[in-house]
Amino acid sequence: MTTTRREDINKQLPHFELRCGGLHLTVQRIPGWLVVLITTAGGAAGTWWAQR
Repeated sequence: MTTTRREDINKQLPHFELRCGGLHLTVQRIPGWLVVLITTAGGAAGTWWAQR
């Protein structure tokens, strides 16, 4: 009997998958720079909105 480790399963599954009609978007790995960019933009937008 063979066993599959959890790490092996995680390597095969996509991180994010979006299916909408004919559009099929699969993201295997989210780059660190993109997380930093989104966080920075969100913080700047939140600060701008709070100061209005």
